[in-house]
Amino acid sequence: MDFDLSEEQRMLKDSVERLVADKYDFDQRKQHLKGEHGFSKEIWAQFAELGLLALPFSEADGGFGGGAVETMIVMETLGRALAVEPYLATVVLSGGLLRHAASAEQRATYIPKIAGGEAIFAFAHGERRARYNLAHVETKAKKDGDGWIIDGEKSLVLNGDAADYLIVSARIAGNANDRDGIGLFIVDARAPGVTRRGYWNQDATRAAEISFAGVKVDAAHVLGEPGKALPVIERVTDEAIAALCAEAVGGMGAAHADTVEYLKTRKQFGVTIGSFQSLQHRAVEMFVFIEQARSITYFATMMAGESNAAERARAMSAAKIQIGRSVRFVGQQSVQLHGGVGMTYELKVGHYFKRGTCIDMLYGDADHHLAKLASMGGLIAA
Repeated sequence: MDFDLSEEQRMLKDSVERLVADKYDFDQRKQHLKGEHGFSKEIWAQFAELGLLALPFSEADGGFGGGAVETMIVMETLGRALAVEPYLATVVLSGGLLRHAASAEQRATYIPKIAGGEAIFAFAHGERRARYNLAHVETKAKKDGDGWIIDGEKSLVLNGDAADYLIVSARIAGNANDRDGIGLFIVDARAPGVTRRGYWNQDATRAAEISFAGVKVDAAHVLGEPGKALPVIERVTDEAIAALCAEAVGGMGAAHADTVEYLKTRKQFGVTIGSFQSLQHRAVEMFVFIEQARSITYFATMMAGESNAAERARAMSAAKIQIGRSVRFVGQQSVQLHGGVGMTYELKVGHYFKRGTCIDMLYGDADHHLAKLASMGGLIAA
């Protein structure tokens, strides 16, 4: 199989890498974190200028018609930079829901806002008792004339405190864990009845707890068929998992490069510690784990567009298992090989480890997906 990038994809890779090199070294990242919502509006505007925010949308909707490979290229580069801009929340998650569920009129209204960098979106789906069960939705949506009234609470909404619009999952019928009966609604984040509490995650990204109390949504802001939203949510979550795998590969690669460079320069007993064979072996083991993660990320990227939901779910679980194992090993070794300074806030390797750990936890950690894959009969069904 040919894994070479096309000319357009190489140009995309080069342009993103140039932006990161110019605007996103570690000291600049610290400044970006001081922004109003923990990221740089200037960088977000440059994402828009480069077309990154329009990348996955069809040309008919004002995008560039990119796919999972283009998303992988962007996310891997953002992973190396430890970027904190809401690309996953706005473009991958919310943008994915709009691509797969929105009407032509809704896409015409909202996709240009994303592509132009004019609006931040967040997907408000997770709830405190849901664990990793995407079907667990307790937030209620009741019919009110032609519209709906939403009541409930959402937890760990990525970049929810910065969002201009929220795409909210709510149950219109059935019990909390039923697969049927879930709807998706576009809600103005500043609408009456919406309360947000933003906070920092351990990896310096932002999230929010969001409450909905009698929030009114008219019929024009319902995504897709009410009650049939779960397959779309699962599909977009799988796309997000593939994107997160790419981000993790980028972060691990950068952590490994920094660690190897440290081994070449740090001296102990009058010699560089990189001359010790045991430490060389550890660096090689890190490289092997990264390449395993890269291979499974390619697989997940290719399977992100798979129409067979069961086969797609198997691929994403396999990817999450390997990514979880790799980020743990590479993160631990990066910190340990740096010695005491690896634990400090001033050094990047600890931040890569934190971000990798959070990526492992998002949408199911390695243990969860191992059990899930086993319940499905393994990667190749019997």
